[in-house]
Amino acid sequence: MEKLVVLTGAGISADSGLKTFRDSDGLWEGYDIQEVATPEAWERNPQLVQDFYNMRRKQVIEALPNAAHYALVELEQKYEVTIITQNIDDLHERAGSTNVVHLHGVITRSQSSVNPRLTYPIDGWELKMGEKCKLGSQLRPHVVWFGEAVPMIEKALAICTEADVFMLVGSSLAVYPAAGLINYVPAEVPKYIVDPVIPDVSVKNLIKIEEKASVGVASLVEQLLGPL
Repeated sequence: MEKLVVLTGAGISADSGLKTFRDSDGLWEGYDIQEVATPEAWERNPQLVQDFYNMRRKQVIEALPNAAHYALVELEQKYEVTIITQNIDDLHERAGSTNVVHLHGVITRSQSSVNPRLTYPIDGWELKMGEKCKLGSQLRPHVVWFGEAVPMIEKALAICTEADVFMLVGSSLAVYPAAGLINYVPAEVPKYIVDPVIPDVSVKNLIKIEEKASVGVASLVEQLLGPL
């Protein structure tokens, strides 16, 4: 069974109504990301950061997977599929994908503010100040903030080097180190990019599909599956 690797970005979640701070002016839901998505912001005003991610978590819980998420699940009929996502929502899992690597964490979990390897599921949408890990430290959102290391990047790099087919969906390739993953895919491997605005990428065997995720992915998946 061929290995199909999918790298997804904010564009796939946008079709489910979840916004990205890169939509227009660098603000995320009206907030400067430096004020809500950095370690310094947490040190300066943890309540603001907690409130911000509580709002984002509520939006994620209320959102539903879209046609692109469900189409990627269908690929598991014919391929060994690994989804590497830059998104912090759980829409891939809720659609039914069985092998998802979250580069930037997942908002439906919390983590210890002193040991990021200690993570816990969050019951509902609200994580409150005063909720602590087993070490006695305040729980924070299980997300990788700007300026923090990306613990899963090495695993993602290894996955990309073994791809037989590669898909990039809804990513501007503007956030590193995730943006560099496509360069680790073997040169001879077909690489599909689905996005309304195709990023400028200089790689071999590139096939461009200029559509939003919910349209372009469904069409591509039908092509890749062919007769079963």
